[in-house]
Parts: sequence; C-alpha cells; structure tokens
Amino acid sequence: MKLTVIGAGNMGGATARGLLSAGAVAPADLTVTDANEKALAFFKEQGANVTTDNRAAVAQADMVVIVVKPWVVPLVLEQIKGIDLGGKTVVCMAAGVKPEVILPSLAEDTDLIYVIPNTAIEIGQAVIFVSPYRAREEAAQAVAALFGRVGLVKKVDFAHLGGAISLSSCGIAYAMRYIRAAVEGGVELGFYPGEATEVVCQTVIGAASLIAAHKSHPEAEIDKVTTPGGLTIKGLNAMEEAGFTDAVIKGLKAGSK
Repeated sequence: MKLTVIGAGNMGGATARGLLSAGAVAPADLTVTDANEKALAFFKEQGANVTTDNRAAVAQADMVVIVVKPWVVPLVLEQIKGIDLGGKTVVCMAAGVKPEVILPSLAEDTDLIYVIPNTAIEIGQAVIFVSPYRAREEAAQAVAALFGRVGLVKKVDFAHLGGAISLSSCGIAYAMRYIRAAVEGGVELGFYPGEATEVVCQTVIGAASLIAAHKSHPEAEIDKVTTPGGLTIKGLNAMEEAGFTDAVIKGLKAGSK
C-alpha cells in the first residue's frame, strides 16, 4: 500500500515517524509532504519519499492522510482538485473539519475516514479514535489495522468525535499538566526538578498500568492506598476541596466544543 501523509508538523511528523518506527509502512511506500522542506529532512534520511507537491503525492497514493491545521484543509483540497481519488482512502486528522468541506473534492467511491490520535503515536503509545464517515468495511478495517500498529484503536461514531478529541488528543496535554503540577509540588517538597519529573512520570505510568492490568475502576485502586486517617486521604481531600475533579471535567467539556 502506498501511503501519503500531507503535513509534517507536530502531529503529521509524529504520525509518520510512528508508522515508520513500528514498521507499519515501508519507507519506500511512504510519501511525506510539507511546505517547509526542513520538516522533511528526517524522512528523506529514512528513505521515505518527500515532496512539497501535494498533487504528485496524492496521485500515486492508495491512502492519503491529511494532517494539517483545520484552516489549511481547504487549501490542500484546492491543490489536489481534479485528481482522480476514486478507490482511494482519505483519512482526515484535522480536528473540527466537517465532511461537507471534504466530500465535494472526493469521488463517489472515495472512502472518507476520520482518525483522531494523540502525539504518543510517535512512540506507539497513542489512543487513536477511528470514525468511518463514508467508507467500505474493508477500508475501515485497513485504517484500523494500520493505526493499530502505533496505539490503541477505538472505533467511534462521528457524533462523538468531539468527545474523543478532548479525552485523548487534548487529554494527553491535560495529563501532562497534572505531571507538571506534581513536579512543581515535588520541588517545593525538596526534590530537584529532574528527579521529581522521573518520580512523577513513573508514578503515573504505574497507576495507569495497575488499572489496565486489573481492569479495575480507579477508585478501587485508590481505596487500596487510602488508610483511614492516613496521609493519602488527606491529600486527596485537599485536592477535591481545591476543585480537582470539577476542574478536570470542565476542562474535558471545554475541549470537546
């Protein structure tokens, strides 16, 4: 399969690097495009095809992944206007771009599938929401299989894409903000920043791994470390008093609009 990734910025670059690293696509079968040639240097070194010409890249592809800023999508569609996209799969990773913006540029037999990952796709640890909008089953399965090489794939209907974006794509930033806050707290407790970062990151990895391994509710794992009258419950209650849970839920809702 010939794959073209349009956009080598933060998310596009992470996507292409992740797919290459996982062996999900051979360098010779991957084409990466970007207006900035410097952004393409890494992929050229890896043996992938690189170009600033979106038309040429799309024409020879079986699957086209559009990973640019939402307001750039119409420009990309204008650039590839007139190319026969029949039988191809177009994957849109641009958040908030509605189907009616994309569909007029596609052939009737072009598969349109929305894919929402987060930046951990670069290291094969992403959560990736796949939403087939107008697609054959085999095309949807091919997309899910491809991205399943670089993370956990969850299928979601188009109506829930906003929530998917907030929970995972934005959510990785929310998790990092907790890590940053905990590191700052660790420094106040007397740890050097590097040491605090190492401890907090491993603690978060451990917490997530316990829940995943036990398939348990987070509160069940919390109960195991909250001794009556102990320090953990005092810390948790202080966080709740400051609005921790409420702030997280409000942030998720805000990020889904």
